Amino acid sequence: MKKLVIHGGRRLSGEVTIGGAKNSTVALIPAAILAETPVKFDSVPDILDVYNLQAILNSMNVTSTFEGGELMIDPTDIVESELPSTAIKSLRASYYFMGSLLGRFGRATVTFPGGDNIGPRPIDQHIKGFEALGATVHEENDTVFINAENGLKAARIFLDVVSVGATMNIIMAAVHAEGTTVLENAAREPEIIDLATFLNNMGAQIRGAGTDVIRITGVEHLESKNTHTIIPDRIEAGTYLALAAAQGDGVLVKNVIPEHLESFTAKLLEMGVKLDVREDSIYVPKSVDLQPIHVKTAPFPGFATDLQQPVTPLLTLAGGTSVIQETIYPERTRHIPELQKLGVDISNNTYGKIEVTQSSNFHGARVSAAEIRAGASLVSTGLMADGVTEVVNAEHVLRGYDHIIHKLTMLNADIQIAEE
Repeated sequence: MKKLVIHGGRRLSGEVTIGGAKNSTVALIPAAILAETPVKFDSVPDILDVYNLQAILNSMNVTSTFEGGELMIDPTDIVESELPSTAIKSLRASYYFMGSLLGRFGRATVTFPGGDNIGPRPIDQHIKGFEALGATVHEENDTVFINAENGLKAARIFLDVVSVGATMNIIMAAVHAEGTTVLENAAREPEIIDLATFLNNMGAQIRGAGTDVIRITGVEHLESKNTHTIIPDRIEAGTYLALAAAQGDGVLVKNVIPEHLESFTAKLLEMGVKLDVREDSIYVPKSVDLQPIHVKTAPFPGFATDLQQPVTPLLTLAGGTSVIQETIYPERTRHIPELQKLGVDISNNTYGKIEVTQSSNFHGARVSAAEIRAGASLVSTGLMADGVTEVVNAEHVLRGYDHIIHKLTMLNADIQIAEE
């Protein structure tokens, strides 16, 4: 077990470069097994999820190498085999192998995934999509068995709930299905466009990614002919933007797509943060006289649920009480008691509603990261606090943030990894 040790109170300045999107990467790696040729990605974030996915690939005789942000995957000798339950259970995004294995072999057996505990995240919409394409699905002892004995056939599928995971899984399953599948009420996140771009460049026929209606015409073969560059991580970018506004004396956040962050940066501007939004970077000056805001999480292009915790430390500096309405995962509140240990005035007396009141004089403490974004909020608050903060269960933070120690150190933070 690892912990992060933070000596807080230091002002931050300089530049930070955002890595490739975690939420793209964890779908693109399973999607690579749909190819009949080796696949190459660049701008791959150096996070624990990538290594867990490599372990899963290795169990299927799929070789991979990862160095300097470049990931090579060779699925040409892939074999069906039981996937390693340890890697599966530590990584919720392993459920993308349901769609990619179904698309590749017409069947899949996947242990129900683990990952962050942020409340119920059912896979009923995934199953609905697979069954519509002609597969039979049953669950037994935390394992999902999917089989399409007669082949996958195109269908018209309407998702009852907007789901990024279901949208991606259905796309992967449908790329080899006979006919044109129409997926309605689809999620619109940039990471879905990234997945569709990767598959289209290999010969898939996917239209409408980024809208709520996606059409997938099945093809027989997928062949990689170029390197796919993963889009910048908008959640990592938002985390650093909020931290820069809270504790920075001038920070340039580089390698961003500003259009992916508009709902987030609009809220920072509403607070009074004087952002300088450029073509592929955003400059955050020292922020003063901030105003409280009301945040309501929503599917893209709304305010991302993954950013409600990272923005919380910044809200403590606003003159008054800010309100966060968490509509995606109302139980995503495990950061609250930990932030209170650091001196944050935060509460959630109403289900799905979090109130953050202006606070000061944060003090170091020993706190626990329950999941990735909760951990990010603890790191940011620890950097703002006086004294030493220890964030245990640091693996959660390292799962989601590329080279976080190096990046924060280059901004003048005092943070190290230590063994617990």
